[in-house]
Amino acid sequence: MTVIGMSKITSKGQVTLPAAVRRMLKLDRGQCIAFCLDKNGVVISRCKIDVEPSVFSKEEWAKIEKLSAQKGLTFASAQGAKRHLRVL
Repeated sequence: MTVIGMSKITSKGQVTLPAAVRRMLKLDRGQCIAFCLDKNGVVISRCKIDVEPSVFSKEEWAKIEKLSAQKGLTFASAQGAKRHLRVL
């Protein structure tokens, strides 16, 4: 294995990817990287995050925003929020 660069872990668990690695992977600020584990260690690669369409309609989101602003409601899951919206 060829070492391309090194970095220290900060107190917040963050690392800076060396410029050579960023150039090789053609990474720009804000892009996603994936950390994969294989038998030889960790592999870093470019990735793309696909955002799933919202499970809520615009009307449902409007209700959720109104309720959360008024009562500070939070839900552990989308299903919990949908159940709550059905009884409104």
